[in-house]
Parts: sequence; C-alpha cells; structure tokens
Amino acid sequence: MANSFIERSDLKIQAKAMLKGKVGITFLALLVFGILSGVAGSIFGVGLLILGGPLSLGITIFFLSFVRKEEVKIGDIFKGFNNFVPALVAYILQGIFIVLWSLLLIVPGIIAGLRYAMTYYIMADNPALDGLEAIKQSKAMMKGHKGRLFVLYLSFFGWYLLIPLTLGIILIWLAPYMSTALALFYDDLKKNTQTSGETTTQA
Repeated sequence: MANSFIERSDLKIQAKAMLKGKVGITFLALLVFGILSGVAGSIFGVGLLILGGPLSLGITIFFLSFVRKEEVKIGDIFKGFNNFVPALVAYILQGIFIVLWSLLLIVPGIIAGLRYAMTYYIMADNPALDGLEAIKQSKAMMKGHKGRLFVLYLSFFGWYLLIPLTLGIILIWLAPYMSTALALFYDDLKKNTQTSGETTTQA
C-alpha cells in the first residue's frame, strides 16, 4: 500500500483550524515550559541538563494530546517527570550526538537534529522505552523524511521575521502554531511508517 503523507500546506491548515479558540491554553503551556526551562538553566546551573528532558517530554505529551483532540491542561507538561530517567538520558544523548556531529560541520549537526526530532514523540507513545532506544527509533522513523521536516521548519521562517517587528507578540500565535504542526507531522509520519513497516514503534 502506497504511503499517503499529508502535504505540508495541509498540515499547517489543520494546525490553524485546531488552534481556533485554543491559542490561549496552548500558548500558556509553552510559556510555562519556557519559564521553567529558563529558570532551570539560569539559576540551577546544570538544572536544564537535569530537567530539560522531562520538560521536553511533557510539552510533547501536551501537544500530542491536543492534536489528537484529547482534553489537555497545563499540568500535562509535568507528565514527563513520570519517565524522568529515560527522558533525562534521551536529552543528554541527543545533546552529545548533535554536538559531535556539529564538530564536523554545521550541516551534519542540523541533519542530526532532524534525525532525532521524533524522540520525545516516540517516548510519549511508548513510556516503557529507554532514552537510547527512543533515539534509535527516531532515527529509523526519520529515514527518508528529514528533508520534509526541514522544509516544514523552513516554512515558518517568514513568521520569525515578524518577531522583532511585533516585539515578540506574534509568538503568542506562532509558538502554538508551530508546535501543533510538528505534532501533526509526527502523527502523520507514524501512521505512514507503521503502515509500510519502516519502524518498530508501537503505540
């Protein structure tokens, strides 16, 4: 059966539709995530190294639930702490791998970031996975799809140009918009790669 990936433009249309009346709670979740990450990084020194993984997993769980039309609440961003050690390991290993690839050149570092981009989404769907296995499954899932994700990221470039012009106010819309689109990208990728047997990820 041939894969039928949703076009990038349609992913973004879906994201916009889902955000109608929901921008407030999605932005607030991202704001809390950003504040906690900032506090951890600035006050506790190595705090972000320790808390970055669970927080990243938590905000991923929030947006996956959101795009799947499940009830979401701000407290969902703390669900990543239920898998503290695997999330911590994934965060540290991702950082190490990306830095090592970046030492070669910038482009390999970008490719590595794209390769491991689905790690927390996979962990959200598979709480029993350890950090390294989630990274491996992300690498497998993204094989042949890194370009699609890169173009999706790139499609938001024009919006980012508006950040200084709006004194950052545009982020109230842009941050939830991009996060929703990325969660939709994962769900679409998961559906198609499972159908074709490209990954072993189990829901």
